[in-house]
Amino acid sequence: MSYETIELEITGNLAVVTLNRQDRLNAISKELINEFSNLVTYFESNDQIRVIIITGAGRAFCAGADIKERAENLNDQGLARTSALISPTFRRLERLNQVSIAAINGVAAGGGLELAMACDLRIASDVSKMALPELTLGILPGAGGTQRLPRLIGPARAKEMMLFGKFIDSNTAHNWGLVNAVADSNQLLSEAREWARILLDLPPLSLSSIKNAVNVAMDVDLDSGIQYEQRCSAMLALTEDRREGHSAFVEKRKPVFNGR
Repeated sequence: MSYETIELEITGNLAVVTLNRQDRLNAISKELINEFSNLVTYFESNDQIRVIIITGAGRAFCAGADIKERAENLNDQGLARTSALISPTFRRLERLNQVSIAAINGVAAGGGLELAMACDLRIASDVSKMALPELTLGILPGAGGTQRLPRLIGPARAKEMMLFGKFIDSNTAHNWGLVNAVADSNQLLSEAREWARILLDLPPLSLSSIKNAVNVAMDVDLDSGIQYEQRCSAMLALTEDRREGHSAFVEKRKPVFNGR
């Protein structure tokens, strides 16, 4: 596969996706979101990929929508079509069976932060900054920002970020629960790869079941969520990985999971 705005590196069961529009701080153009949507489609049908790292080339993770492109090249209808693709694509990313890690290497603003929030885990460099400043453009965060941000950091802080359009640094993001960890900028990708290495040693079906059950928990009442959890539990009880995990525990050895 070849892309103009994205770099894809696949090593074994790990995929590293790098947004690569450095001259525009990896802003989301029409071409980039189309390529990213196609890449998500590829992941949806590829069960060999089990962990995905998403990062940005250069000094930014993603500066959000490419406002210059929108102002110069897209009419209202074209803008509407491009904008309408972003949110569903991020939702599909969120629903992938693979575990996704956002390695936030610099500015993550607008749609860039919304992309990071659609990932399962987020690790930020110590120089990264994050914001949802769409209000200053006369719009709102329309790729899941108004919904995911309050789920992550609570409504009061989410409103503070969005109503003032303010940037926060990585340490504040960590303290608020927006990112899982902060790493030295020179070690960010290495840390993300280490997380991936740990995840790749774990049972794939359990990983996907846990992430999907947590996602369901955010959308349904407690009783419905518990019912979903029980269905996942019953499914996992019949797998080879469950038998391997129990046998390895009894035999005091490291389990070898195969995703079956």
